Amino acid sequence: MAFTLAALIWIIPGGPVWAEAGETPKEPLEIVALGDSLTAGYQLPPGKGFAEQLGKELAEKGYNTSVMNAGVSGDTSSGGLARLDWAVGPETDAVILELGSNDALRGIDPELTRQNLAAIIEELQSRGIAVLLAGMLAPPNMGADYERAFNPIYPDLAEEYGVLLYPFFLDGVAAEPALNLGDGMHPNEEGIEVMVDRIFPAVEKLIARVREKAAPAGETAKEITHKDGEG
Repeated sequence: MAFTLAALIWIIPGGPVWAEAGETPKEPLEIVALGDSLTAGYQLPPGKGFAEQLGKELAEKGYNTSVMNAGVSGDTSSGGLARLDWAVGPETDAVILELGSNDALRGIDPELTRQNLAAIIEELQSRGIAVLLAGMLAPPNMGADYERAFNPIYPDLAEEYGVLLYPFFLDGVAAEPALNLGDGMHPNEEGIEVMVDRIFPAVEKLIARVREKAAPAGETAKEITHKDGEG
């Protein structure tokens, strides 16, 4: 991973989605992708990072959303916790939380990673923000003991806090040379496309949770999701 401190923050409109003819369009659902270089779009052209491609896919499927890229290359779970207040604004409805890969690469105590991610989730939930936790796996070279301590963090936290879990953010991309940059660690444009495609059903569940919470009395989440997308 690249240990730089440059933050890339963009807003990707999901495109207007109108309700019934003559009605005022709803405000877009605001999603923040909070993560490291895997979220930030490390060494990718503008518009080709994870948040941008996810925003485009959501728009194509008819969802009225905006996706903010709050990825910082080289960030750890400690860094994400430290910048949480300004990285996730008051208008945020949902967060895709992708942090921890740099913790593992640096051999940071998994217990600290667990505590930081728990603190982030607790703060987001206290603000009424829905969370999709994107899991990571420790690199094999860290050893079996480190893997046993690190890898359960994400499913454990998802169960403890009742948040959605996508088990492995790099599923289908890790260790695939054709889907990564020359460093073998960061996804290229095609790799990001695979990541977006695989995580998309979990993002739809995240949106459904937000809509369910915001549903007027007597209206179901299924009805709202149908208005907003293909659900």
